[in-house]
Amino acid sequence: LFFCTAHGDTRKFMESHNLPEELRIIDLSTDYRLDAPGNDFIYGLPELNRKYIIRSKRVANPGCFATAIQLALLPLAKNLLLNNEIHVHAITGSTGAGQKHLDEIRQSLSKLQNSFSAPINFIPVRGNFSRGIFASLYLDCPVEIELLKDLYNSYYDDHNFTFLTDKMPDLKQVVNTNKCLLYLEKHDNKLLIVSVIDNLLKGASGQAVHNMNL
Repeated sequence: LFFCTAHGDTRKFMESHNLPEELRIIDLSTDYRLDAPGNDFIYGLPELNRKYIIRSKRVANPGCFATAIQLALLPLAKNLLLNNEIHVHAITGSTGAGQKHLDEIRQSLSKLQNSFSAPINFIPVRGNFSRGIFASLYLDCPVEIELLKDLYNSYYDDHNFTFLTDKMPDLKQVVNTNKCLLYLEKHDNKLLIVSVIDNLLKGASGQAVHNMNL
């Protein structure tokens, strides 16, 4: 059962209906993304929780901004490198809608790096294109660029849809696909990360189908 409902409506439906125990549910709203007492939904970012999604009967699909930003940062968190303020500027197509996303981003990063407490400064902007998200992030990072590329390639090596590219990506490369393309650059001690996805596929329904297949 896919819930493609407005935020708040999934919870109302779940609380007012008796659903079969074996029914597998994927919710595209914000209702169950955050850990809370009594919440038995798994956060459905395959690049983070694939082994749990496979065993779960209830999955909370991530938000589109949250997907693009988390995929840019997960390898750094895995290697305990998120120790400085993070700056994010993300442009979304006119079909996108930014909801509460920083809490789910922080929740995911903290699962990989317990010590993560750095501020996330996030500026969302609407672009004059119909679909897609172009996110650019920067932070202080003392690690050499070639080692960083190795860390990213290693993290995403066995994931189907997220790839590191050597050239600045273009939205045309991901629109109408379930891909995320990542690009890294070093400017002195600053690490620039660019993350591009289709907000309606990798950022929504495509990821929901990926979760269903898992």
